[in-house]
Amino acid sequence: MPNAPRLDVVSVSCAFAGRAVVRDVSLTVAPGEVMCLLGPSGCGKTTTLRLIAGIERLSAGAIRVDGRTLADESLHLPPEARGVGLIFQDFALFPHLSVAQNVAFGLAGTRAEKAARVAELLRRVDLKGYDDKAPHMLSGGEQQRVALARALAPRPGVMLMDEPFSGLDNRLRDGIRDETLELLKEEGTAVVLVTHEPEEAMRMADQIALMRDGRIVQQGAPYNIYNAPCDRDAAAFFSDINVITGTVNGALTDTAFGQFLAPGHPDGTEVEIIFRPQHVKIDFDRGGRGPNPTPMDGTPARGVVQRARFMGHESLVEFRMDFNQQVLKATVPGVFLPKPGMPLWLTVRRDRCFVFAR
Repeated sequence: MPNAPRLDVVSVSCAFAGRAVVRDVSLTVAPGEVMCLLGPSGCGKTTTLRLIAGIERLSAGAIRVDGRTLADESLHLPPEARGVGLIFQDFALFPHLSVAQNVAFGLAGTRAEKAARVAELLRRVDLKGYDDKAPHMLSGGEQQRVALARALAPRPGVMLMDEPFSGLDNRLRDGIRDETLELLKEEGTAVVLVTHEPEEAMRMADQIALMRDGRIVQQGAPYNIYNAPCDRDAAAFFSDINVITGTVNGALTDTAFGQFLAPGHPDGTEVEIIFRPQHVKIDFDRGGRGPNPTPMDGTPARGVVQRARFMGHESLVEFRMDFNQQVLKATVPGVFLPKPGMPLWLTVRRDRCFVFAR
């Protein structure tokens, strides 16, 4: 069954001293797939990872790898019996062992078989010739690659990674992440990656499980999670947001930017209309009176520039709006630095707005 899950986490819960920290979490991860557990500190990401690893005991649910039960309410296999690889933030290399000895640690087989596997992995992580070096002689990126090779050496079906790139220099991080992802996919390993960085999750994940207060509040492909958030907090986790409010009347909400559709919300409901700064457009035709107004953008509203900053590949401009003195943010590609006090007209992309009950 090519589409059968490698890892199956079924309604798992865990409590410490009577306090629930993981609540009814379910995940399926296929061979070669990357699942990111994403969320703020304290939301249950790392505890979920430790439950899969066998470091913590679940109080309800079940965990299976390739159909074999690793844990349920009556069974708890120890970490070494699970066939699961682990990579943590600090890499946890043995300082008294060489690179080759670190990679070979825990490998079964003859000396020749171990040596062949170590040589293969060091070549694949671009560390050929580093066999006899000590960990302290390596850069952070090289240590990360040794940790990856060591975790992959026994050919685990599942790899668990707890913020493994957080200690790397920003210039190295993207390259190391891409190399790691390529190798894990080549090995057909199911990966569960814990991160609190949305950009990392978007870059690496096939599926994202967004966690809050011990629960998964939304799960899906990065594109879907970003473009169809389940609530205001989910939208705000991935980027800055702007929020305006209104009241539903006939499935529509009147605002200074015109009417917004609010399907599914009964009349009289107070709603929040959420949109990201990149979906605010500056209307240089002075209030939409140019030759080609766009109906999708709705009614222009006037704001006064408060400040503008160049962010490297775009400019961030903050406006104080005339209609309620609210500050809204807009991002503009390239360099656009209008002076404070300059009035400009703004419109909002209708197809990029989210409407939630307050």
